[in-house]
Amino acid sequence: MNFSIHQASHIGNRKYNQDRVAYAYNKETLLLVLADGMGGHLHGEIAAGLAIDTFVKSFEQQSVEIDPNEFMSVTMRAAHLRIMDLPQQLDHAFPGTTCVAALIQNGMLYFGHAGDSRLYLQRGGKTVARTLDHSPVQSWLALGIIDEDEARTHPKRNQISNCLGGVEDLFEIELGKPVALQSGDVIFLCSDGLSGPFSDKELAAAFAFAVTPVATSLDDLIVRAVAREKGKADNATGLALRWGSSEAVHDTNEIVVQILDIR
Repeated sequence: MNFSIHQASHIGNRKYNQDRVAYAYNKETLLLVLADGMGGHLHGEIAAGLAIDTFVKSFEQQSVEIDPNEFMSVTMRAAHLRIMDLPQQLDHAFPGTTCVAALIQNGMLYFGHAGDSRLYLQRGGKTVARTLDHSPVQSWLALGIIDEDEARTHPKRNQISNCLGGVEDLFEIELGKPVALQSGDVIFLCSDGLSGPFSDKELAAAFAFAVTPVATSLDDLIVRAVAREKGKADNATGLALRWGSSEAVHDTNEIVVQILDIR
């Protein structure tokens, strides 16, 4: 497989960084996963870490070629159940986390999510596929009750209707429609602290220039996200990947795992 990839995070103006992100790959398949823990005093970082750990360990146990949608559905539910077992150990707190995950296999992108962490597929400076937040604000936006600018600043924009953990019957994974990748495509995963300050057009423009490394584009985007929130920034975390023949070759019989060190 040919791709360049970078993951990064900033604590913003919060006391804790509860975002977690990782990727893993073997010769045939690439996993991308990001989680945003909910509630500083409710151990959201533990929930997010469990989501990442579950995906990485499950990936390591798979054969070379796997069923992508089944893998994501089974793994995300397993992470949810692990998190639901946490309250007994955490002073009866009920931690939760959003999660977005993707697999690339045989040139196809498969993805699924729960909550408001997002995946964008960008091509030629435009968004050709993305997840939609599981939230009341997203529902109002879809109905035309509010517009995109109002959605970004709505007082209930951080409320979600789906997550891992939290409440037992709240979780459901939504799978996206698989997409055939083209050379030059950018896959971008992000927490709401990174997507929230920007419009979709701005996010697509950030990775539009193929000559700019994705690492440079992502790091710059995070800096701008924190600055734009003017002292009220959430954790801002992202993973960006550019796919195609012009990118570095990743050909290995071993499983490579990269979990971003977030403290």
